[in-house]
Amino acid sequence: MKVSELGEFGLIDLIRDIVAKSQNLERASWQKTLVGIGDDAAAWQSNGHIELATTDTLVQNIHFDLRLTRWEELGWKALAVNLSDIAAMGGIPSYALLSLSLPGELEVEDMSKFINSMVHLAGEFGVAIVGGNVAAAPNVVITVTVIGYSKGKALLKRSTASPGEQIAVTGYLGLSAAGLEMLQGKIISEPETNNILRQAHLKPMPRVKEGQILVEQGVKTAIDISDGLVADLSHICESSKVNARIKIEKVPVHPVVIANFPNHKELALYGGEDYELLFTADETIIARVKQALNCPVTVIGDITKEQLPTRVTVVDSKGNSIPYRKGGWEHFKN
Repeated sequence: MKVSELGEFGLIDLIRDIVAKSQNLERASWQKTLVGIGDDAAAWQSNGHIELATTDTLVQNIHFDLRLTRWEELGWKALAVNLSDIAAMGGIPSYALLSLSLPGELEVEDMSKFINSMVHLAGEFGVAIVGGNVAAAPNVVITVTVIGYSKGKALLKRSTASPGEQIAVTGYLGLSAAGLEMLQGKIISEPETNNILRQAHLKPMPRVKEGQILVEQGVKTAIDISDGLVADLSHICESSKVNARIKIEKVPVHPVVIANFPNHKELALYGGEDYELLFTADETIIARVKQALNCPVTVIGDITKEQLPTRVTVVDSKGNSIPYRKGGWEHFKN
């Protein structure tokens, strides 16, 4: 079997299985591990608090196209996607490491724009960029690692959803995917709309403070929407061994997307890279979250005991199941 047949998530499962067999619980490092492979960030018990760590790689012509992306946007996004993983755990980011593999013919001015933008975003959240690595390569490969910690003993995880809980999201969905369609050629004549869509795809703002508030309000389960709403909710369902039902008319789509994209429902369900927080909790907790957050919070469905045909079922206003393709990005298959 080739890796392309196994797929991204099959490969992650393979790595997790091999690593699990190698665990030595007599070692302090394994004894202190709280969350390992399979969540948005790893977590382990340190002196007085829980440490968090996440890493992500952006590869030229896979994750970004330098013909469409400015260097300052690329620097921002490279850090933002990692900060979003810390946000999805309800954590506080503190340190970042940057590894760059680059062609030597790149302009120094472009690299300065890249780093300055990353430093600006890091400053927004009190993150120190403290090291990394540089190497020559035929294409640009960017790897960022972010280290953070929890305020207390509670974390947001993928594996704690329970039947009867509501499913909610912050903000709007589909903006990033719509922005990508625009960058790839869809004509948007209104400058303000163009700017909204470009910002959504290339300069997302991670919901770091919002993640911390979710923890404070008693939420236990969350993920950031990177692969797409259906795909990321499926990750929660798989980890928690539950099923979910989404009401399609409840999914919050930005008015700009509705007005300019006939396929706006598809973009919201499968588009990904919105980096909004998707979470589950009981009705009382979600009511408190709505009061505490300064961004829109929308209940879009529920976690159910029912044995549904798939982990995630999308229904219309009458409760009828809507067939859908398996959405979301998956390396080796997309």
